[in-house]
Amino acid sequence: MGVDLSLIWAVIILFGVMMYVVTDGFDLGIGLLFPFVPDESDRDVMMNTVAPVWDGNETWLVLGGAGLFAAFPLAYSVVLSALYLPIIFMLVGLIFRGVAFEFRFKASDRRRHVWDKAFIGGSLLATFSQGVVLGAFITGIPVDGRQFAGGALDWLTPFSLFCGVGLVVAYALLGGTWLMMKTEGPLQRRMHDLGKPLVWLLLLVTAIVSLWTPLAHPAIAERWFSLPNLFWFLPVPVLVLICTLALLRAIGRYAHYSPFLLTLALIFLGYSGLGISLWPYIIPPAVTIWDAASPAQSQGFTLIGALFIVPIILVYSTWSYYVFRGKVTAEHGYH
Repeated sequence: MGVDLSLIWAVIILFGVMMYVVTDGFDLGIGLLFPFVPDESDRDVMMNTVAPVWDGNETWLVLGGAGLFAAFPLAYSVVLSALYLPIIFMLVGLIFRGVAFEFRFKASDRRRHVWDKAFIGGSLLATFSQGVVLGAFITGIPVDGRQFAGGALDWLTPFSLFCGVGLVVAYALLGGTWLMMKTEGPLQRRMHDLGKPLVWLLLLVTAIVSLWTPLAHPAIAERWFSLPNLFWFLPVPVLVLICTLALLRAIGRYAHYSPFLLTLALIFLGYSGLGISLWPYIIPPAVTIWDAASPAQSQGFTLIGALFIVPIILVYSTWSYYVFRGKVTAEHGYH
């Protein structure tokens, strides 16, 4: 029995995307929370909590895109053709956010508000666009042979737009709990005060998406509620409720670390539910990972490089977070 290279590559890409959502999610969330923190010194601290690591976080996005191109070129060509506009919007948002990181601390006090707005707008545009991409992907992409068979605006649906809003809420909560862990004093208390409404809003958004998805997509409904798939999927909503209750309690007692860890667990559970709903389709609703795979020789050759690169990224990222561990205050300055 040979090694299933397509399965290995699917796991690598899924892992890369998950790591991107977790790591870049909280620094995008910080930009989303900027409007709720008008004090300039507090905004400086918020940016300083992620300044040493934010650019490294996006390495996972590059890994996911490069892996998709190398291992599943059909999916790469079809998905990008279907979602060019929201992906471009996402990249524009990431550019504005990245430029704002560097220029905000160099700008005069009179012009700093311009880069604050760029940081907020870039974070919002990038997050919302990612949610729209997710919603359009769940809805499905029409394929004729080996080409995208839809239109340029097929992604523009109420469901995909609502998924964009949902991801904004999720990233805002992730950013808020990150700041609970990394800051102290009035700023930390402000994040705890914002935390509970964000948790309830995320629970509402999750419930709506969980109802909307099977109602709008019969294939997903059949997968969810048929046996034995129901037994695989049932633990996900149960664990979501348990984590949500634990998160509300942790925020209520002004915990420092557990809110962030519990929010990560919620993100992971949502990601797991998505995987259960769509697996093994890499272009829903009809193209599987094996249908879209490149030749085994290509997958094997690129896999050798990936097996070197992924551990290096993990070590580098872990070391960065370790070096810049602990609380961040106004005295630390920009790194």
